Amino acid sequence: MTGLRVRRAEAADYSAVARLTVAAYEADGQLKDESGYAPVLADVAGRAETGEVLVAVDDATGQVLGAVTFVLPGTPYAELAGPGEAEFRMLAVDPAAQGRGAGAALAAACVARATELGCTAVVICVRAGMAANAHRLYERLGFVRYPEKDWTPLPGIDLRGLRLDLAAAG
Repeated sequence: MTGLRVRRAEAADYSAVARLTVAAYEADGQLKDESGYAPVLADVAGRAETGEVLVAVDDATGQVLGAVTFVLPGTPYAELAGPGEAEFRMLAVDPAAQGRGAGAALAAACVARATELGCTAVVICVRAGMAANAHRLYERLGFVRYPEKDWTPLPGIDLRGLRLDLAAAG
């Protein structure tokens, strides 16, 4: 993870975040046979209004390599988080920058932010059949399957709940 840092996204980052998020989801096959989700992914300003959009930036070039949206329960982008929990969504790394640690740095920053806010857990959902490297990343961070949070937002899109208990992790 040397050579990159995570910071809050600024308005000047939004177009790069929108582009790389859509590109990452397309590269993973997550937008196949779907209509309407790419514009949601590209609405970085909307996410930033009610959550925290974090970016991983290359220290040398200033290029945005990846992004994630951190949210709390009761906010518009929270899908799973209940009382005391935080959630992150739309974790994406530019396909050209994958393998440099940006995804791990962004996920770790969300866990750190949840801890800082006094949350008891972090919850996320991943698409069933998602890339094995994403599952390994979350397992390394201590996330475990949490079937109580599984859900299907649209027919054919099965999401699996994962949870990190911050009390156990601390």
